[in-house]
Amino acid sequence: MVSQQEIRLRDGRRVQAYDSGVENGADAFTVLWHHGSPQTGALLEPLLAAARTRGIRLLSYGRPAYGGSDPSPGRDVSSAAADVAQIADALGVDRFAVMGASGGGPHALACAALLPERVTGVVCLAGIAPFTETFDWYAGMVSPGGLRAAAAGREARERYAATDTFDENSFTPADWAALAGTWSSLGADAQRAGGEGPDGLIADDLAFAAPWGFDVTRIDAPALFVQGGQDRVIPPSHADWLVRNCPSSELWLRPRDGHVSVLDAAPVAMDWLRAAS
Repeated sequence: MVSQQEIRLRDGRRVQAYDSGVENGADAFTVLWHHGSPQTGALLEPLLAAARTRGIRLLSYGRPAYGGSDPSPGRDVSSAAADVAQIADALGVDRFAVMGASGGGPHALACAALLPERVTGVVCLAGIAPFTETFDWYAGMVSPGGLRAAAAGREARERYAATDTFDENSFTPADWAALAGTWSSLGADAQRAGGEGPDGLIADDLAFAAPWGFDVTRIDAPALFVQGGQDRVIPPSHADWLVRNCPSSELWLRPRDGHVSVLDAAPVAMDWLRAAS
């Protein structure tokens, strides 16, 4: 049974956290999931099922301005590490692995870089790379308008949000099949998050387009990057850059997958985390 609890952080903000729990409790191998953009932070059924069959304790939380968590104006990607450390403390967890998909990927990497004594390994599925001019960061994105606006600042990103509509071509046929099947809970959760307003997504995009607040080369923990070869949201060039710049990393390229269907690799990635930790 998944439990949801409100955790108050040291700066007074409230975050909504989720805990799958397992029979052996604090002794279980623990993975903290970082949700995509936009989502509420609630644990999704395919992830819960994979964790359940493996005896893994699965945690998650809503980033600031998502799913009932308080906003954190001006947050950068690195701020996730301090939030996660406090959430783990509140839930009685010392060491844990992290996984993140899409917009959750950078925040998982932040935890690996900035909490080296606590994070045992990191998996990043379809995650974006820090902004860089060493490759064309926007190339291959069907709809980069939100990130381009974020690079121009908050006011530009807020103006963009007022007229933004989702481009269905961002997803491949495999993505749409995943959303109609195994990952239907992801689509439903994204709709719930979108219905709460754009603040969380705006904050994420602003954080992605600005300096992250840490260097990925500082990540010493084992790191796995899982990338769909046909991803039209975050193209493979991002995973290529991350693998080249993160020590102790490896790439699983799934040539036929897009941005959503690549999540089918999450259960096996959990096995990789356990073996690597």
